Amino acid sequence: MKLSEISKIKHPNSDNFFLLCGPCAIESEDMALRIAEKVISITDKLEIPYVFKGSFKKANRSRIDSFTGIGDEKALKILRKVSETFDVPTITDIHEASDAAMAAEYVDVLQIPAFLVRQTDLVVAAAETGKVVNLKKGQFMSPEAMKHAVQKVKDSGSDKAWITDRGTMFGYQDMIVDFRGIPTMKQYAPVVLDVTHSLQQPNQSVGVTGGRPDMIETIARAGVVNNVDGLFIETHFDPANAKSDGANMLHLDNLEGLLTNLTAIRKTINSL
Repeated sequence: MKLSEISKIKHPNSDNFFLLCGPCAIESEDMALRIAEKVISITDKLEIPYVFKGSFKKANRSRIDSFTGIGDEKALKILRKVSETFDVPTITDIHEASDAAMAAEYVDVLQIPAFLVRQTDLVVAAAETGKVVNLKKGQFMSPEAMKHAVQKVKDSGSDKAWITDRGTMFGYQDMIVDFRGIPTMKQYAPVVLDVTHSLQQPNQSVGVTGGRPDMIETIARAGVVNNVDGLFIETHFDPANAKSDGANMLHLDNLEGLLTNLTAIRKTINSL
């Protein structure tokens, strides 16, 4: 699908990558609006098409006492508030088929988590809403296997699918990005590189996922050089105290410098 088909997208004819960016989880209205305002000021300056990202709930948790959300409807209403306040599209992940129709009332893009991308009922339910479906590549799946996930969307009567690579398991406690998968998956749908989740270090003995945020620019640069259509970056103004995935998020203060560098790289690539 064409990015310009998404309601409220700005800079639809930009030659830049598009950006899915925001906090891992919606923690409060003030937090979401604060992050969105900062990201929008940067993306408008750099002419980066932007979609605000925030999970309305977190179902995949290491421990039973981990943060899962502030309430489904409350969080979804905050996503709608972000969209209406700043006139930008939004994306959130869903975990059950019953989530699809509910979330579609509030956001523009429905995201299928990596661990759930083979769940046919979930993918079909998302596609049947008519929203864009962002399919995260399972850490356990080959790039070639994502063709079948995209086909499920098409067989459900929609051509609105993206694929997001969020790394592949490398041993028990690390992830690796295989950049050979980008041109392969671009044959099936637009491809997004999830920079921050690709740097997770899961299965820590303390029950909290670790990460390597110091490598964010390294992975993002490689993605841009290899012509990804979009980047996915989670950010927070206080990652150390974020309620979810703080260990691999980018500090909001570092976002403008990163995106400025990445935009320069994309312009260079486009001129070759």
